[in-house]
Amino acid sequence: MPVLKKQLQPFSDAVNGCFSRGAEAYDGHALLQRAIAARLGGLSRQRGLILPPGPRVDLGAGSGLLSRALERGLGGDRFVRVDQCGALLRQEAEVPQLEWDLNRGLPPQLIPAACLASSFALQWLEQPELQLGHWCDRLKPGGWLLLAVPTSGSFPLWKDAASRAGVPCTALELPDAERLIESTQEPLELHCLQRLRFSRRNPGGLPFLQQIKTLGAQASRGPQLSPGQLRRLLRSWPGPEQAILWEVLLLIGQKR
Repeated sequence: MPVLKKQLQPFSDAVNGCFSRGAEAYDGHALLQRAIAARLGGLSRQRGLILPPGPRVDLGAGSGLLSRALERGLGGDRFVRVDQCGALLRQEAEVPQLEWDLNRGLPPQLIPAACLASSFALQWLEQPELQLGHWCDRLKPGGWLLLAVPTSGSFPLWKDAASRAGVPCTALELPDAERLIESTQEPLELHCLQRLRFSRRNPGGLPFLQQIKTLGAQASRGPQLSPGQLRRLLRSWPGPEQAILWEVLLLIGQKR
């Protein structure tokens, strides 16, 4: 597989800092993340997944929404929660967890894994497609990947408003769904592949951006908007007749 490029540590630090500041409020505001975790947990139960012996790992676990849903769905051993953000991990007590920057690859003590699960985390890593291929390579034969990740079709309203305002769009650049799927098709047999679209009420530009910040999800690879640019963006933001849209790739596959 291609060699991962040198990681851009400053952005990784920015992501960690944003989520650390929002850690206490995260669970109460992560409604879509909670719904997706429940969907993955329900699918794992409905499909009767049988995991081989070995580590079960939640990559970018945050406060444990996905781990808890999968533990209810699968039973058996606990999932090891892995995340760079110690403040989020500490929202759970007495569960297996490891503070680790996934831009470094997977923790060696968890390889090869019986199950690698991740929800709303891959998009924060450098080179998501290569990272996903790396995860597939680190599964045991017969092991399972359970993945949910927002993809590039998300937030058309935000992108259009920035374009009309003539300012940069500071939304995180999300990975392309097709390229992610391609990176899994050789190592995995895909048992479930869904490209989901979710809509939420548009509360207006400033409340929406404040919601993103409350979750700790405001880190951007681009420069922050100046006050003047922000005012232009908010003036160009459409009214409530246009909804906020997310595109989410959901994938369940077994290592060949």
